[in-house]
Amino acid sequence: EVQLQASGGGLVQPGGSLRLSCAASGFTFSSYAMSWYRRAPGKGRERVSAISSGGGSTSYASSVKGRFTISRDNAKNTLDLEMNSLKPEDTAVYYCVKYTGSSYLSTYDYWGQETLVTVSS
Repeated sequence: EVQLQASGGGLVQPGGSLRLSCAASGFTFSSYAMSWYRRAPGKGRERVSAISSGGGSTSYASSVKGRFTISRDNAKNTLDLEMNSLKPEDTAVYYCVKYTGSSYLSTYDYWGQETLVTVSS
């Protein structure tokens, strides 16, 4: 059974940092691209960042480029998202997502549990 357990969310002040982590199990983690999505209050889902199976290729939404960094540890089956210079508009529930192939140009097939990030003073 595929399991994607996200953690690390919380309340942070504008300008602060948070690190999200996703622990994956039930599949060969190193064979699949992964991504982080978010859904802000009253808005649709947005792909925040994605990373290829080997970690050599990454993609970022323009809204987070330069502030967020995605990474993965295929030995530990973990996916991380380092978030810096957080803004109130980053407030959202964040999801760890698995793709069907090694590239994030493939489709996604599993969504993990959400973790809430709130950026507020």
